[in-house]
Amino acid sequence: MLDRDHHTFTPIGVVRSPYQEKFAIPRQPGLAMVDATIELTPLYADPAAVEGLEQFSHLWVIFVFHAVDAQRLGEWRPQVRPPRLGGNEKLGVFATRSTHRPNPIGLSVVELLRIDTNEGVKLHIRGADLLDGTPVLDIKPYLPYADAIENARAGFAPSAPARLQVRWCSEALAAARTYSATLQQVVEEVLSFDPRPAYQDDPARIYGVLLAGCNVRFRIDESGAEIVDVTSVGDAAC
Repeated sequence: MLDRDHHTFTPIGVVRSPYQEKFAIPRQPGLAMVDATIELTPLYADPAAVEGLEQFSHLWVIFVFHAVDAQRLGEWRPQVRPPRLGGNEKLGVFATRSTHRPNPIGLSVVELLRIDTNEGVKLHIRGADLLDGTPVLDIKPYLPYADAIENARAGFAPSAPARLQVRWCSEALAAARTYSATLQQVVEEVLSFDPRPAYQDDPARIYGVLLAGCNVRFRIDESGAEIVDVTSVGDAAC
């Protein structure tokens, strides 16, 4: 019998991305041009299921905020503190894109680069704001004539955040290039959007973030972001 008050969904795929922790993930899709993939699960990895999808340049991805604190799941909090407002002002949860929602479901638009059906089905995408391991509930093609609304109002976030200049210590850059041909581009894209909480503004503080199997340490001052150290995590290659 259909229970109209409760619904259960089975993920159709999983995201593989360089973002290995929530910190430093771009706060919106389409900001950092970082590549990722969506791997369809065996039940749905039928090439027929994506036939025709290659005709579209962008996709809507419906997913689960799976890394939200389990203790907070099911909690009803009508207001949250958006990072865009410095984390000090509350707004209604439905007026934000906060991960802390009555149902931990997200929606992102991404660029579709190509589809690989050689072994299962993998969608190669760009511009995602998705944590590695994110369960995907559905994929739909983006339609410019219907999904891009001219003169739409964007409330308290009317424009994209400003980007920082990113510079490297020579040793950190050499290490990044040793670990991965793409790590430098990933780090610069991500850290140019200043991932720090708005209430933290200490130019001497060193921050760390896991990206693509590497621990990236950086600081931010009035001249931008500086990458001070890059090391591999465990035995994994960056």
